[in-house]
Amino acid sequence: MRYLTEREQIVTVFKLMEERNLNYGYSGNVSVKVSEGEYLISPSGVRKASMKPEDVLLVNERGEVLEGVGRPSVELPLHIAVYKSRPDLGAIIHAHPIYATVLGVLREDLEPVVEELAIYVGGKVKVADYAIFGSQELADNVVRALGDRSAVIMANHGVLTCGRDVMEAFDVLVCVERAAQIYVLARAAGVPNKLPRETIEAEVALYRLRRGGGARG
Repeated sequence: MRYLTEREQIVTVFKLMEERNLNYGYSGNVSVKVSEGEYLISPSGVRKASMKPEDVLLVNERGEVLEGVGRPSVELPLHIAVYKSRPDLGAIIHAHPIYATVLGVLREDLEPVVEELAIYVGGKVKVADYAIFGSQELADNVVRALGDRSAVIMANHGVLTCGRDVMEAFDVLVCVERAAQIYVLARAAGVPNKLPRETIEAEVALYRLRRGGGARG
């Protein structure tokens, strides 16, 4: 079985997401780019927190299973579209955290209200226009809303985060959900205040410096 370390990381991340209420049950999907045109991705129809490394599928960009038994996640086209638009990425997480999903239902972007959000994400987290799961339309909408950032909220659906490896993508997910919770609670209590523009610009510049550039958008 190839890529055991990466498979184990995917399994670990699903357990961490379940423990932290960032995902649940059969939902969510995680992928890792292991070579040009080849990806590890979680299968469809399994309880994600109970996965074993051998359950993770090795696929190509046409969706053909190269190693493993089962069907790739229905969101494989979404993952591949993001990888093709962002050659700097090595891993993608799609999860269903509560507070960020609330913003997706409201169709409301997550503004930088805490400093770590802009540093981790590269600015605000935009809400991608709605399209049904597994569709090319959803993939196109997510790529457009993601741009050069590390997270995007999917309208009425969940969140996609990304990074150079799966643990970086997980760290982004934790940051986005924490900021979303702060934002939703602040909205319930009053009117949230964004960070000053010059602070956001400095933090976005730091994000791009840490990531070595990346796509613009």
